Amino acid sequence: MENILDKFKLDGKVAWVTGASYGLGLAYATAFAQAGAKIVFNDINQELVDKGLAAYKERGIEVYGAVCDVTDEDAVAKFVADVTEKFGGIDILVNNAGIIKRIPMIEMTKKQWDQVISVDLTGPFVCSKAVLPGMIKKGSGKIINACSMMSELGRETVSAYAAAKGGLKMLTRNICSEYGQYNIQCNAIGPGYIATPQTAPLRKRQADGSMAPFDRFIRSKTPAQRWGTTEDLMGLAVFLASPASDFINGQVVYIDGGITAYIGQDPSQLDESKFAQVREDDTVTVGDK
Repeated sequence: MENILDKFKLDGKVAWVTGASYGLGLAYATAFAQAGAKIVFNDINQELVDKGLAAYKERGIEVYGAVCDVTDEDAVAKFVADVTEKFGGIDILVNNAGIIKRIPMIEMTKKQWDQVISVDLTGPFVCSKAVLPGMIKKGSGKIINACSMMSELGRETVSAYAAAKGGLKMLTRNICSEYGQYNIQCNAIGPGYIATPQTAPLRKRQADGSMAPFDRFIRSKTPAQRWGTTEDLMGLAVFLASPASDFINGQVVYIDGGITAYIGQDPSQLDESKFAQVREDDTVTVGDK
């Protein structure tokens, strides 16, 4: 009988993580590399690609990186063809690349709306469409979409982002519906609030030593009463990319400390003395926080 831990290995697999020069993409790719996968990534310009190459080198991870706009169908097709020629195809795709524009809906232009929808929803469609034929031919494949709590919850100033992520949730289910018969699984990860240097100002103590209002608000809405860390995200990513998840399809899993399941409590009732120090991780950024 096969050891259950062997089902979580990614040895011999090629994983493409879009927009993985930094942030969550870098964290997912690092986790896949630790599980044995070959990593390929893209980003929108050479400066970001070079930044990613340096970050992976620092971590001792060999990667292939190239400039590719996920909204450009021809560029994506060329990237996939290049990777297929070099490494034999793509086994795992993480549609991680994304943007957000925090603008009240009545002030947002159609151009701004279109840009968010194009990157956050059309991009995953274009990239998934490009890798699916190869996965069908192999008879297996994993697609992981970067959803968000905004796939389920509304919030002021993020109408385009929430619409895109809600659409991405349904694209996840539809890829499952159309291509599950080929042993292809498409699932999604919905991160919660992650402690990073980028979100540090939201948690910074006030001059009188009291908790920052937004920090208190998030903890009051989260049963875990803390912010997430990189390690909270990496395990699920490996699981969804591995044979261990072969009968899981069309699902969105929220790594949010329970926030999407909880109505919350009165922020003034929080007992700050029980809170552990939040460790920040500079390898992660969360676009919608």
